[in-house]
Amino acid sequence: MRALANSMVPVLVAGVDEVGRGPLAGPVVAAAVVLEVDQSTTGIRDSKQLTARRRDELACELRHCCRDWAIAWADPAEIDSLNILGASMLAMRRAVQGLRVQPSRVRVDGNQRPSLRGGGAEIDIETIVGGDRTVPAISAASILAKVWRDRLMIDLDKLYPVYGFTRNKGYPTTEHRAALRIFGPCPIHRRSFRPVRETLLSAA
Repeated sequence: MRALANSMVPVLVAGVDEVGRGPLAGPVVAAAVVLEVDQSTTGIRDSKQLTARRRDELACELRHCCRDWAIAWADPAEIDSLNILGASMLAMRRAVQGLRVQPSRVRVDGNQRPSLRGGGAEIDIETIVGGDRTVPAISAASILAKVWRDRLMIDLDKLYPVYGFTRNKGYPTTEHRAALRIFGPCPIHRRSFRPVRETLLSAA
C-alpha cells in the first residue's frame, strides 16, 4: 500500500521562461510557474502573441489561480559580468529557487538548461524549443515575466525619462539609440552590449 500511495503522489512540474535578452537596458527576468492539475489553460499562450492588455489580465489570473509562481532576475551588472546567456540561466535558477513548492521536474523554453538543485538533488530538466507556444506552464511563465519586466521598465522611465523606456522597454529602437548617442548610457544600461559599448568608446 505504501508503494501504491507514493505512486499516486502527483509530479509537480514547473514551467520556466525568461524575457529581456535583447534590450540594451534593464534586467533579464525569468518566471517559474506551477499550474494546478485541473487549472484551465484556455487563452494562455506565448506572451509575444498577446496584447499588453490581455497579458495583464492573464497575469492577474495566474498569480491568483496557479499553485505557485516566482519571479527573479539578473541585473545589468550581472549581465555584463556573465554574458546574457549566463545571466538568463542565473535568473531562471533564481526563479525556480523562489518557488514555495519544490518541483520534481522543470520544463524550460529553448535548448539551454540552467543548473538546478532541489533538496540536495538534481531536478529533472526538460528543454523544449518553442515551449512558450506549446506548453501552458511555460506560456504562463512567459506572461508573468513579460508583465513584470514591462512594469519595471515603465517605473525606470520615471528615473531616466530621456530614453523612452515606457515605449521601448530598453530594446534598441531608433529613439533609444538616438538618446544613447546624445546622453550616453545611464546606470541600468548593459555596458557589454555593442551599441552601449560603442557609445562609451566614442565619448572617451
